[in-house]
Parts: sequence; C-alpha cells; structure tokens
Amino acid sequence: MHYLSDLISQNFGDLPVNLTVLAQNVTDPDLIGQLQKAWNTFVKSGQIWALLIGLVIGSIFRNLTKYG
Repeated sequence: MHYLSDLISQNFGDLPVNLTVLAQNVTDPDLIGQLQKAWNTFVKSGQIWALLIGLVIGSIFRNLTKYG
C-alpha cells in the first residue's frame, strides 16, 4: 500500500490544486428527480420495448446455441 501512495504522489503531486478537484459545480442536485425524468423519457420513447425484445431474443439465441 505504501508503494501505491508513493506512486500516486509522484505522478500527481505536481498538479495545481484546481486540477485535482474534479466535481465542484453541481447545477441540479436533485438526483432522484433526474433519474425519474430519464426513466420517463426511456419509457415514453419506446426504448423499453426495444430492451425487452432484445432480452427475449438474446435469451432465445443463447439457449439455441448453448452446447450440452
């Protein structure tokens, strides 16, 4: 573990502080709302049917090509 911390400090120790901080600007903190909106868009656009049909066809294809 000591080797890993030395390696990280050697490779990233010279970076300015503003480059080491990755997530500072949060524009919309409502994560559950974003997930709900994405799910509703997924269902309304019909992609849910493509997912279900793909899963069914994939499982049929897997069962047909399974050996033994």
